[in-house]
Amino acid sequence: MNIFVAKLNFKTSEDALRRLFEGYGEVSSAKIIMDRDTGRSKGYGFVEMTDDEAARQAIADLNDQEFDERVIVVKEAEERPRRRRDDFGFDRGRRDNFRGGGDRRDNFRGGDRRDNFRRDDRDRDRRY
Repeated sequence: MNIFVAKLNFKTSEDALRRLFEGYGEVSSAKIIMDRDTGRSKGYGFVEMTDDEAARQAIADLNDQEFDERVIVVKEAEERPRRRRDDFGFDRGRRDNFRGGGDRRDNFRGGDRRDNFRRDDRDRDRRY
């Protein structure tokens, strides 16, 4: 089971997090999420335990408890929905990627007005 741990002390190490959960059962991984730009902890992480019953017990016992001078939040991690992305990192299927969204016909200059311009041109040509 994958466990979400939040409100961690920014100085907490992955080893300390692993040791905390090993008291409840076998820990297959412990990961603290780091800021890509600064390299500093974001204050949350994930612990994966092999035994679901031991994981549930750890969640019940450790949630709202003090660890490394901070009261932590511990709960079962929720599955994040997958987003489709093309080769350039853009979300496919979202209409609002470019030019403010809305109906795709509105994204072009003139939209439906283009037909009106053509009609006006035809009328002008007939007059001359």
